[in-house]
Amino acid sequence: MTIIQKGTLVSPDGLTKADLAIDNGKIIQIKSHIEPKINDTVVDATDCLVFPGFIDGHTHLDMDTPTCVTADDFETGTKAAVCGGTTTIVDFATQDKGGTLQEAFEKWNKKADGNCHANYAFHMAITDWNETTKSEIADMFERGITSFKAYMAYDALKVQDDELLEILENVSQHGGILGVHCENGTLIDLLQTRQKQLGNFSPTAHPLSRPPEIEAEAINKLCYLGSLADAPVHIVHLSSELGLKEIRKARQRGVTVYAETCPQYLLLDDSNYERSDFEGAKYVISPPLRKKSDIESLKEAIMNGEIDTISTDHCSYNFVGQKDQGKQDFTKIPNGAPGIEHRATLMYTELVASGLIKPEDFCRLMSEGQAKLFGMYPQKGVLKVGSDADITIWDPAIKQVIRAQTQQQNTDYTPYEGFETVGAAKAVFVNGVLAAKYGELTQQKAGRYIKRNI
Repeated sequence: MTIIQKGTLVSPDGLTKADLAIDNGKIIQIKSHIEPKINDTVVDATDCLVFPGFIDGHTHLDMDTPTCVTADDFETGTKAAVCGGTTTIVDFATQDKGGTLQEAFEKWNKKADGNCHANYAFHMAITDWNETTKSEIADMFERGITSFKAYMAYDALKVQDDELLEILENVSQHGGILGVHCENGTLIDLLQTRQKQLGNFSPTAHPLSRPPEIEAEAINKLCYLGSLADAPVHIVHLSSELGLKEIRKARQRGVTVYAETCPQYLLLDDSNYERSDFEGAKYVISPPLRKKSDIESLKEAIMNGEIDTISTDHCSYNFVGQKDQGKQDFTKIPNGAPGIEHRATLMYTELVASGLIKPEDFCRLMSEGQAKLFGMYPQKGVLKVGSDADITIWDPAIKQVIRAQTQQQNTDYTPYEGFETVGAAKAVFVNGVLAAKYGELTQQKAGRYIKRNI
């Protein structure tokens, strides 16, 4: 048995000074004091916050595109996640056009099985809606998939409006949730062409071809489709004030809207695209980085409780050999950036240490919110007797500087180079196994597949 002593246990309902005992991968006891027996292992959590393990509900690991494969696979990505305090990730099993959901599930499970330091689950991304796909929805729930994904952008991935409505109807009928990439792909194609016609092939054209109106219009449409389908909707990677306003209006109309944002939209602005020597390519993500005013609006929404989760959209590419494929054409820059390792320390620094929110709010945004939305609660996302022993012991006094040369992520850069942070994971337990300590791996591959329930 392992006993975590003298820590402050965190939940969205408050803070509790208590000891916590774990055995056989489960939390078995929580008391003001637990006296260890002779063979017990004691972990000192004095002056530390004890969180349910953080959950990253939005990652892209070992994802191939027509030109390259992401730098992080499930082994390196989950290693970086655990070292940063994240004990569970939810990746995207993506249906090929002409393929089936079952084929996608098998393909992604093969990528992850036996390779994960953190627990893993899958959203099922639907790209080809037809009668066969429709017939597979129920089977996906049997396999533990309760959340799905659809794209309104990218020619190889996007679905049409009528298909999106039917997907919403079918997923919600089974009690699931559909997350949607909300950008109008048709308008993006037009605006990208216009930038090239103007002679702008640099990273500065990226945000100009995907302005916030592109996101807001798509969010507006999705929310109305959700109303038609009588289904909840999940807005992933919300980036703009205009998009936030559409969510507010939809909620006022009675639509159930869940909103996710990411560290990059709370810390980085679009001035990064103007960096010299093609450095702006490091920040080519979709949706793009926005204005400082958008950052402030999203922070205000977090303080008001309008944002449900903070995940990463971790989609890592190396600058040399991958991002630089687009030196002559910004549309050929692989879209995405690394962040799975640094989410917790960046967000704790920016939101909790700064006094904008409390640790209780942090727990909801980083763990409980994802667990409840994606069918893992109370197995995950809470410190409760009987729950899984996924635990992050957080030392709020640790100070660090983020550097690419010292990170665990398998990339040659980080968009947060030089950021000074306060607070870090002192110890991270995955299924009761001490998987990382002070940012370094201690045990190999403690993660397992999480079969979820509605």
